[in-house]
Amino acid sequence: MVEEALTPIEQKTVTFYEDEITAVVVDDAGRKRVYVPVRPLCDHLEVSWSTQLQRIRNDAILSKEVMSVLLETQTSDPTSRRPNTSAMICLPLDRLNGWLFGINANRVKEELRERLTRYQWECYDVLAQAFQSPAVRPDASSTLMQVREMGLAIAKMAEEQMEFDRRLAVQEGRMEKAAVVVGDLRKRVTAVEQKLTPGRVVTDDQASQISQAVKGLALALGRKSGKNEFAGVYSALHQQFGISAYKMLPARRFEEAMKFLTDWHGTLKNDSDE
Repeated sequence: MVEEALTPIEQKTVTFYEDEITAVVVDDAGRKRVYVPVRPLCDHLEVSWSTQLQRIRNDAILSKEVMSVLLETQTSDPTSRRPNTSAMICLPLDRLNGWLFGINANRVKEELRERLTRYQWECYDVLAQAFQSPAVRPDASSTLMQVREMGLAIAKMAEEQMEFDRRLAVQEGRMEKAAVVVGDLRKRVTAVEQKLTPGRVVTDDQASQISQAVKGLALALGRKSGKNEFAGVYSALHQQFGISAYKMLPARRFEEAMKFLTDWHGTLKNDSDE
């Protein structure tokens, strides 16, 4: 562990669901690296900081990577022009999941397990995207990758909006127009995606089957809750298979994903029959 606190060259605060996570960029022997303070994450997850610090110190890899970094903190005097700084124990972003996945979800409070799982699956990606540094994501500077990620986000939002419009629209022509727009977006995203990951992810036909299964499940859930359940189903699918979008599902896990969705849908039918 480095005893002398390093001074960052950049500091950012990212909103992760309802939590604020701060990360910094430091010059680590001439290489820019993103570091994340560990104690605030422990506070968000309500796990013991002293226990986690000891675990880091006892870990053969994490103990060599941990750093003390000076972070700017909010000052109690709003008239002060000098920022307050505090030395905090940090881990490199590319080692963060090594620590997060070491926290046993079965040992945290039941109401916090979903939050812990969310951190384990998504926290790294959110911070990496915020900094968009080659030191964090070697392909982040690629225009093609940025287009693909943006396209996936647009396509997902368009699908959700189309479903919302379907329930509100009274004119059939409006629905047809929305379907054409979404179809065009999905084709463009798929074309870019297939260039990036040829032969490793689900085909267009398989992706369509997954989308239809998600739609059927979300509508069934929505009939019970009265809410738009599309985002929740997609989030559960992404967490179950460790992906950021359903079209990134490995082809070898297609049948497993379909079974996951159909079994879930089946439980709803069984509940309604009882």
